[in-house]
Amino acid sequence: MFYFVKTPWWLKKWFSRLVWDIPVKEKVLYLSFDDGPHLEITPFVLEELKKYGAKASFFCIGKNVVAYPQIYRRILSEGHRVGNHTHNHLNGWKTPDKEYFENVREAALYIDSDLFRPPYGRISAFQSAFLRGAPFHYNIIMWDVLSADFDRELTPEKCARHVIRHARPGSIVVFHDSEKAYDRLRGALPEVLKHFAGLGYRFEAIGVSELALRERAAR
Repeated sequence: MFYFVKTPWWLKKWFSRLVWDIPVKEKVLYLSFDDGPHLEITPFVLEELKKYGAKASFFCIGKNVVAYPQIYRRILSEGHRVGNHTHNHLNGWKTPDKEYFENVREAALYIDSDLFRPPYGRISAFQSAFLRGAPFHYNIIMWDVLSADFDRELTPEKCARHVIRHARPGSIVVFHDSEKAYDRLRGALPEVLKHFAGLGYRFEAIGVSELALRERAAR
């Protein structure tokens, strides 16, 4: 399985209209969680975040919001952001455009947000441009650092080291509140929160002000 733990500069430059990180001068990290909500795993994440007064961004699968609306409402009520992650976790490279857009639109019936993250990070240039335009007007959020908690060959300690080694102020970091990732998430997330909190970092959700900063920096 090949993936970049740290997104290379040239990839960010090549796809510069996508959001990879947030330009900040303070010690701030933007933790994000993909594929929920999940009945047991998402509450674990929320409890860990609460210990540090941390806010995060949750990129939700529409069908999971339908299955666990109470967990989705809890994410919002505790001050976190949500984003659209399609209704059925579709791979944009393998899905016809019309089907892909319809699936995003279906998820949008349940997820009220201007944030979108493509599953697997796989989205075509046309799909990206279409989703950024009318009628969607999405900010497409990618990432600076992968914890790689989805990789069953890794240990929780290795996933934590990925983040600790590579994250910097303004990094968007990806975890997964999913069954596939849970064995690694439950060890890695507390370690990452403890480490960066000890260094004086804050953990914030991706909001309008953060995206405005990023847009100005890109001009």
